[in-house]
Amino acid sequence: MSNKFIPYGHQYIEKDDIDEVLKVLRSDWITQGPKVKEFEDVLCKYTGAKYAVCVCNATAALHLACIVAGINIGDEVITPPITFVATANSIIYCGGTPVFADIQADTVNVDPVEIKKKINKKTKAIIPVHFAGHPCDLEEIYEIAGKHNLVVIEDASHALGAEYRGSKIGSCKYSDMTVFSFHPVKLITTGEGGAILTNRKDLYEKLLILRNHGITKDKSKLISVNKLTDGDWYYEMQDLGFNYRLTDFQCAMGINQLKKLDSFIKKRKEIVDIYNSAFSNNNNFILPIERPEIKSAWHIYYLRLINNQNRLGLFNYLRKKNIGCQIHYILVYFQPYYTRKFGYGGGLCPKAEKYYKQTITIPLFPGMKEADVSYVINSIKEFEYE
Repeated sequence: MSNKFIPYGHQYIEKDDIDEVLKVLRSDWITQGPKVKEFEDVLCKYTGAKYAVCVCNATAALHLACIVAGINIGDEVITPPITFVATANSIIYCGGTPVFADIQADTVNVDPVEIKKKINKKTKAIIPVHFAGHPCDLEEIYEIAGKHNLVVIEDASHALGAEYRGSKIGSCKYSDMTVFSFHPVKLITTGEGGAILTNRKDLYEKLLILRNHGITKDKSKLISVNKLTDGDWYYEMQDLGFNYRLTDFQCAMGINQLKKLDSFIKKRKEIVDIYNSAFSNNNNFILPIERPEIKSAWHIYYLRLINNQNRLGLFNYLRKKNIGCQIHYILVYFQPYYTRKFGYGGGLCPKAEKYYKQTITIPLFPGMKEADVSYVINSIKEFEYE
């Protein structure tokens, strides 16, 4: 047994990251100051998007994206059930109803064919999820959305640094908005944090105001025009916004981490290649794929057990061996809240349900040592499969 616990994911923070944070903590700005805009600018430069709005986490980013997309009571939004609950929750926050479309068996991403089946007069938007860092069929989804005047919000929480047909995820070439996460297990981290990217100025300006209590000080956008507006103190709350701001010291870390993103993904891919080589001739597993037109960010590495009766035993065995395996994800509509509120039950998305019964996530992060990778592989091979 390993003397240390190997988590399924882990941040990779070095001295230079800490030094950048300390610089900000010693400065006059530690909350929302110049580093926020600087981080937004480098995100745009990296992805190719025109605008970025940083917020306190990706759930807040999804919430704001749904608001500016115009999702309201009575609207339906199509999304896959294999995702973290925040994706669907953001729809409900706005009064909308999540409608779950089944996945592709090979990529575990939402299937455009299934999206088409779910569209009706109530449909307002589509939120595809780039599961495990592998981009969806974005061009096809965007074409479907265009035919029905739907908004596309990419949940790219797993996919910063990924590429689709030569474009970086986040460029918004095939969407109205893209959401990223900077949680510690993601591709880069700011501790907690998220961002919304877009090429639409109208959405960008709404997002900026909603992030900060619905308040603006921009004189060109003020509604009231009287003597009260003369002073520099004047601001207006023009909408019911939120305190979803990200801090300067978090953004300082984000800026520094983004410089290392490509090297992080390179390291992840090296580990993926070792896993693929080790398990490729093993009849117990189906391995994750990478389609030729994309470059995955490899946020997680999952194995699918052909005999799903082995899943619980393998999970418990690896945990006893101090290997932090995980399951990504319990289907959203299996959660008690969703079954009570919407009456969802089994059989809604058969491919997703089959995937859920088979899957197990094993450790993958840039700081993994060669010995850690070997230990994980050997432990999986040593397990007695039925």
